[in-house]
Amino acid sequence: MAAEGFVDWKGSPVDKRRHGGTRAAMFIYFLVVMSNMAYVSNVLNLVTYLHGTMHTGVASSSTTVTNFIGGTCAFALLGAFVSDSYITRLKTMLIFGPFQFLGFGLLALQAHVPSLRPPQCDTAAEWSNCKQIHGFNAGLLYVAMYTIALGEGCIRAALASFGGDQFDNDDPVESQKKSSFFNWFAFGISLGAFTGLILIVWIENNRGWDWGFALSAFVILLGLVALACGFPFYRNFKPVGSPLTRLLQVLVAAFKNRKLILPQNVDDLGKQHAQEDTVGMEDLPPTKGLRFLEKAAISHGRAGGWSYCTTTKVEETKAVLRMVPIFVSATLSYTPAPLIMTFTVQQGSTMNTKLGKIHIAPASLLVIPVVFQMVILVAYDRFFVPFARRITGYTSGITHLQRVGIGFLSISLATCVAAIIERKRKMLAEESGLTDSGVAVPMSVLWLGMQFFVLGITDVSAFVGLLEFFNSEAPRGMKSMGTAIFWCVIGLSSLMGTFLVEVVNRCTRRGDGVDGWLEGNNLNRSQLDLFYWLLSVLGLVALLNYLYWARKYAYRQDPRVKQATTGSATSHKSSMEL
Repeated sequence: MAAEGFVDWKGSPVDKRRHGGTRAAMFIYFLVVMSNMAYVSNVLNLVTYLHGTMHTGVASSSTTVTNFIGGTCAFALLGAFVSDSYITRLKTMLIFGPFQFLGFGLLALQAHVPSLRPPQCDTAAEWSNCKQIHGFNAGLLYVAMYTIALGEGCIRAALASFGGDQFDNDDPVESQKKSSFFNWFAFGISLGAFTGLILIVWIENNRGWDWGFALSAFVILLGLVALACGFPFYRNFKPVGSPLTRLLQVLVAAFKNRKLILPQNVDDLGKQHAQEDTVGMEDLPPTKGLRFLEKAAISHGRAGGWSYCTTTKVEETKAVLRMVPIFVSATLSYTPAPLIMTFTVQQGSTMNTKLGKIHIAPASLLVIPVVFQMVILVAYDRFFVPFARRITGYTSGITHLQRVGIGFLSISLATCVAAIIERKRKMLAEESGLTDSGVAVPMSVLWLGMQFFVLGITDVSAFVGLLEFFNSEAPRGMKSMGTAIFWCVIGLSSLMGTFLVEVVNRCTRRGDGVDGWLEGNNLNRSQLDLFYWLLSVLGLVALLNYLYWARKYAYRQDPRVKQATTGSATSHKSSMEL
């Protein structure tokens, strides 16, 4: 049984009994775990590295990390464009993945060679005497970071879409397995983060940053080798040309034909060029709304894709434009999340990190929500989804956007919790006379686990919901682009967080030399608690905006359970179940 539009590694049509399914997904899961073991742990511990080893300021360390996250997601657009237009998603990952290995190798080299980093000093007690990284060494640091961003971005653009390709969305059995795939995909991210936060962060903080970065490079290489070993089992989508070109052609043709009159029957547009070559593209039925784009499908004697487009191209463009309000509102709602993560790590560096005789690295606190995520994701996929599916009739139990809304509500709650805990930390610092001493505040770092715990709900709900939403709603020829749009939500929210920090500092800075809320090196002198309250208010407003657009959105893919057809069960006898 063949899957239309997909080929095996030899370029031959795939057989659904031998290609794709859970067996192929296992190799993909392994790369998910390995890549996130390296990337997530280092992103969360990078603030400590920049401030403690490279001697950058508090706000500068945070914004450098958020810019790095944003750059990673921007490179995802490059990976999506390449894999949707020219080469398969598997080749995209195998070509760009080694750049991540190279980037971690450069970081390991810089951390190992003393001449490539500033001299050591006590940033808490002797900040004025600490030399900040600059010149060639700063250039090497940024080259290494953004080489990692290039490799990671291109991998993440193709990885989720490549996994989704292994399941047929139109098959009643495989469509349910595809929904489970994204839950287990998120589980793999959590498992990788959990392992990295325990192993890699411990090595970086106790054995040296060079050893931690070197281990990160090794696990990336291991994941890429495992992915390559599964090549005989994959379904590979054959690129059908640039999706950006098709989008632009529809917009240009619609503008050229703006004065023409649409036929009353939309079906007549498709009949004008019924034999138009759309091999490999998804056959999209006409939909209501955005009718001005349908003028691109009016044939008036002019040839060429910039004067006339098929209804399939028009519907592709409609599908993308309909997701724009969700994209914008989700970006605004997600903005507080990366800020909480980076500032929480810096809070932890000022607190008591001892648990008995064990020192807890602030970045390792993320183990708390990560474990919570893994437990909830398994329970969600195994128990909640089947139960809710029987009640609602939706393949995923609830719709993607409903799941996302729950996550955005948890972000606002997390900022409230963070503000209360930060206020308590500052009061203890003042009462103990430790505001300017650089000595740890007598408050356990485990208090920060509360805000991380609440924020973990976001990854269980909003993260997975948005990933599945953009992947399932994107047309077949734009799946990688849909995944890249999801990562752009994460990346742009990080960049917006950087912008917000700069705006807040500028607005709260006084002319008499008083720093802004988040400026300076002393977190005890900052107004981080007020900033958290500001994020809470902005997050609530963004949530209301998201709910408005989510209620208006009409799904392109019917989220309800598809009815099994005769013989469909036979084709899946050899399939493994998640």
